[in-house]
Amino acid sequence: MIIKTQLSEKEMPTKFYNISADLKEPLPPVLHPGRKDPVGPDDLSPLFPMELIGQEVSQDRYIEIPEEVQNIYKLYRPSPLYRARNLEKVLDTPAKIFYKYEGVSPTGSHKPNTAIPQAFYNKKEGVKKLTTETGAGQWGSSLAFACNKFGIDLDVYMVKVSFNQKPYRRALMETFGARCIASPSIETEIGQKILAENPESTGSLGIAISEAVEQCVKSESTKYALGSVLNHVLTHQSIIGQEAMIQLEKEDEYPDIVVGCTGGGSNFAGIALPFLGKSFRDNSDIELKAIEPSACPSLTKGKYAYDFGDTGKMTPLTKMHTLGSEFVPPGFHAGGLRYHGMAPIISHLTNLGHISPEAYSQLDVFKAGVTFAKAEGIIPAPEANHAVKGAIEAALRCKESGENKTILFNLCGHGHFDMQAYIDYFDNKLFDDKYSESEIAMALSGLPSVG
Repeated sequence: MIIKTQLSEKEMPTKFYNISADLKEPLPPVLHPGRKDPVGPDDLSPLFPMELIGQEVSQDRYIEIPEEVQNIYKLYRPSPLYRARNLEKVLDTPAKIFYKYEGVSPTGSHKPNTAIPQAFYNKKEGVKKLTTETGAGQWGSSLAFACNKFGIDLDVYMVKVSFNQKPYRRALMETFGARCIASPSIETEIGQKILAENPESTGSLGIAISEAVEQCVKSESTKYALGSVLNHVLTHQSIIGQEAMIQLEKEDEYPDIVVGCTGGGSNFAGIALPFLGKSFRDNSDIELKAIEPSACPSLTKGKYAYDFGDTGKMTPLTKMHTLGSEFVPPGFHAGGLRYHGMAPIISHLTNLGHISPEAYSQLDVFKAGVTFAKAEGIIPAPEANHAVKGAIEAALRCKESGENKTILFNLCGHGHFDMQAYIDYFDNKLFDDKYSESEIAMALSGLPSVG
C-alpha cells in the first residue's frame, strides 16, 4: 500500500462542484406531496435553512465553501489517494487501481463532508436543534460530530436492526452529545403506527426519515438534516472527486472507470460526478459504475418514477429509481445502503445512460472486502465492500480483455465499528438476504399518482 499523492491544506478545493450546471437535460421538478405541483422555498423552509434550499435548486457550477467549514475540514482533509499495487498483484490484472480513502475522517467515513456544512448553515440561521435518521450510523455519528462543533442539539432515529447490530456507532453518537433512538419508536405517531402493525419491525431508512421529519415539523426551533439523496448533499460530497482529480493529475493519471457504492447516492456522487461533469464539458468518455446490494437493488430492479422519500409519505415527491417507499429491506449488514430509493441526480443520469449500475450479494462483497484487507491493510466498512467488489470485477474484466485501464474507486469508510459483521462472516453466520418480489410489487403499486 503506497500513498501516491497527499495534498497540502493549501491545495484543498475551496468550492463545491454542482453538476446541475452541466446537465444536458434538467432534473424533473420536485413536487409537493399534497398539491402535486413543484415545491417552492416556502414549502421546504420548515425542514431546511434557506441557504441549503438555495443550494438544492442552484444552477451555479461552483459554490463557495465557507471558511468556518474549511477550517474543520482541515482536521482530516485532504484525504489520501492510494495506488492498490498489492491488490493489482493479487488479481494479476494489467489495470491500475487507485482508491480515495475517506476513512481518515473523525467518524471514519465520508459523511462529515456534508454534515459539517449542514450544521454550519443551520447554526447561521439560528437553529437550536436538528433531527435526522441514520442506517448503519455513519451519518448519525458524523452529524453528531458536526453539531457538537457548532453547539446544536441533535436527535438521531437509527434503524432498529442497525441500532442492535452496531452499538459502537450508537456510542459514538452519544459521545458527541447526540440522543440516539431505535426506529421505529414510540416517540412519534408514525413509529407508533408501524409498531402497532408489526411489533417486531426491524425498521428502515424510510421509517426513520418519517420519524425525524415528524419531530422536526412539530417544533419551530428544530430543522431536519439528511445525509444523502438530496442535491445539496451530493454537491457537498464533490470535494472527494475534486481532490482525487488533482491528485491523479500530479501522477499524470486519469481514470477510465470510476466506481462507488450506492445506497442513497452521496459517496458515489462525491467521487464520480466531478469526473462526469468534466466529461460533459470536454465531450469525452468515462465509465461510471454504481454498485448496490442485490437485496435492495433500487437502480437495477427499481422503477424510475415519482415517489416519497419516506415511509410515512410526508416528504416531497422526487423522481427516482425506487422500490416503493413502503418497502422494508432485509437486515443485511450494509445498513447505509438499505434505502428504497436513489438520489434524483443519480437516477436521472442512470436513466440517461451515463451511469452503469451493478448489484452484488452480501457474501460476495464481504469476500471482496477480505481480499482487499489482506492486500492493502485496511478493513472496509460493509458499505464500502460493495465498491471494492465493483473495482475488483472491473479489474478482472481488464485481465480478460488485456486492457490496461485505470480504475478509481471511493473507499468511503473503514470497518472498525463493524467487526461483528466480519465475525459473523468468518463464522458462516452471514447469508445472502433475498428481497421479497411480492413486497416490492405491493410497495410499487402504492406509488403516488402524478400527472
